[in-house]
Amino acid sequence: MPASADSPGPGLSLLSGTAGGPVVAMDEGLSFWGGVDAATGRVIDMHHPRHGAALAGAVVLMPTSRGSCSGSGVLLELATAGRAPAALVFSEPEDTLTLGAIVAAEMFGRAIPVLRLPAEAFAAVAAARMASITPDALEIDGLRIPVAPSPADALALEARDRAMLDGADGPALQQAMRILTAMARQQGAAALTDVTRAHIDGCIYAGPANLVFAETMEKLGARVRVPTTMNAISVDRQNWHVQGVPPEFGGPAARLADSYVRMGCRPSFTCAPYLLDDAPGAGEPIGWSESNAVIFANSVLGARTAKHPDFLDLCIALTGRAPLAGAFLDEHRRAKRIVEVELPEGAGPEAWPLIGYLAGHAAPDRVPLLRGLAGAGPSRDDLKALCAAFGTTSAAPMLHVEGITPEAGRAVDPGADRVVITRAQLAEGWAKLNEGPEAVELVAIGSPHASLSECRALAEGLAGRRRTPEVAVIVTAGRQVIAAAEADGTMARLRVGGVDVIPDLCWCSISRPVFPVEAKTVITTSGKYAHYGPGLSGCAVRLGTLGDCIEAALTGRVPSRRPGWLS
Repeated sequence: MPASADSPGPGLSLLSGTAGGPVVAMDEGLSFWGGVDAATGRVIDMHHPRHGAALAGAVVLMPTSRGSCSGSGVLLELATAGRAPAALVFSEPEDTLTLGAIVAAEMFGRAIPVLRLPAEAFAAVAAARMASITPDALEIDGLRIPVAPSPADALALEARDRAMLDGADGPALQQAMRILTAMARQQGAAALTDVTRAHIDGCIYAGPANLVFAETMEKLGARVRVPTTMNAISVDRQNWHVQGVPPEFGGPAARLADSYVRMGCRPSFTCAPYLLDDAPGAGEPIGWSESNAVIFANSVLGARTAKHPDFLDLCIALTGRAPLAGAFLDEHRRAKRIVEVELPEGAGPEAWPLIGYLAGHAAPDRVPLLRGLAGAGPSRDDLKALCAAFGTTSAAPMLHVEGITPEAGRAVDPGADRVVITRAQLAEGWAKLNEGPEAVELVAIGSPHASLSECRALAEGLAGRRRTPEVAVIVTAGRQVIAAAEADGTMARLRVGGVDVIPDLCWCSISRPVFPVEAKTVITTSGKYAHYGPGLSGCAVRLGTLGDCIEAALTGRVPSRRPGWLS
């Protein structure tokens, strides 16, 4: 069928194939991890406009994805179980779901076409009821939109890259380089670049396909070439057997972690690798996955990494190479939007996850510069909370805070526009995230993993006070932080206060029965978990102050209310 005279402009075929189905269009990006049920393909993100939508077998449109790097693992799980979208169509660059589709095709023979369309064509498809895709076109209601692949010769490979791609260094590196180059081409990268270290997010167990991927690469002889840390995993690796975790989940989740360790990864098991003693330095090129870690590394440490999806992280660790794209390049680190924040005086630590969450909504597809915050003097923990919450609502790999982060003074694009987060919007955002029942059964601290200072603050708040037994208080933290807390007596104080401190897991990967079965309402200091928690746990999850969390631990009740500085 020829294109009509008024046909929209051509699109880009990122992953070719044939598919068709009903159109499910979204105006807002979606994180598949925490946002889509891997068992059914339904949207479970309670805060997303398309909550409840069925994606299995649909032609799914969204501007780009957002949130967790683990979305690629969820898509792979859906693909291998036959519940994936029929096709994915974006209007902006997108990496996470595209990479999941690449791995599904490369290693599992499951093709999910992925297209990127210009704005006019995207709008036309979004308005349609059904769509069909062939390798050279997308068709809706008699309208044919041509698509073409990225130029194969745009990516310049060095001799060592070609050797790996040709199999000279073994089948594992050949497979890794096939995935890596496919991703680099769809990103429009001109070359690959060396990295000094990697961080693996793909060790989180989204389902059997994640395990098959890791163990297949291991059997092919995979061994990491650069120092590589590991994200939080899906079980407490040493204790899951005695915690009541079902063997059908705990066994594969532990096997997944063990496979990565055998491939040479360091069993750090933390989603906050920047808290480790050997955090990367300014300008250092690294290959990190895990959305909050990527944003913190780029924004606060001044290191350089793209927001690498799960599975690509292992390919980078095996080869020591990454696509020279995204936040590796100066042009993609510049702020394209200035966000003025009307922060009231006296704002406490709870302001930072709220600001990050709203800043992500204000800049969902571009790097922002936040103004009006320098006088508040954020701590490292405040910036950790800011970056993590920002990563739940934005696809951007970093942000800048004027007067605080290292590149903020020289990183504004001349064409940057300006928006304002008003005091009223701060109050509205807090009300939205703090909403829920007054009775609380669980206090959740540590998403991302708690720092030593956060553990100390909780211990101090509970010191000498009687906790109600009806409320569980759980902190998730990395092994290094827990060891430091043991050494300085903080762990002993937390135990006296009835607090459970759990290693290896993070709230975005914790499951019942480690997550208390009787819990119906959760209160947390984490903007990230306040967003993802309802979909992941089925509970009401409220964002609160540390004082709110301590009050919940002592009394079992906290009314929905604003912090004093927002009143």
